[in-house]
Amino acid sequence: QVQLVESGGGLVQAGGSLRLSCAASGRTFSNYVMGWFRQAPGKEREFVAAISRGGGNTYYADSVKGRFTISRDNAKNTVYLQMNSLKPEDTADYYCAGRISASDYVRWQRPHDYPYWGQGTQVTVSS
Repeated sequence: QVQLVESGGGLVQAGGSLRLSCAASGRTFSNYVMGWFRQAPGKEREFVAAISRGGGNTYYADSVKGRFTISRDNAKNTVYLQMNSLKPEDTADYYCAGRISASDYVRWQRPHDYPYWGQGTQVTVSS
């Protein structure tokens, strides 16, 4: 089992950048596919990005492709989400999530694909 703690959210102007971090507990972080999701008020939780166990494969939602970058540092048990060119519609609570995987398949994009979740960090983009 892994425990996840997000950080790095905040208030930023449109066009700005933020980097979210998700620190994981446990010794087997490198066995987990990691994902980022977001949930805006009144909306369903939606997929943002995912990264394979070793970091070699990534997958993005069309809405963030080219602006957001997911990465991980297995030595630090941490996954990151670099968010550039932020837009007001990126405003949401952002959650990291993990699932144990035996392969480098990374296109897990439904919330129920991930058993492990952090508590979320709020991102607000002002216009």
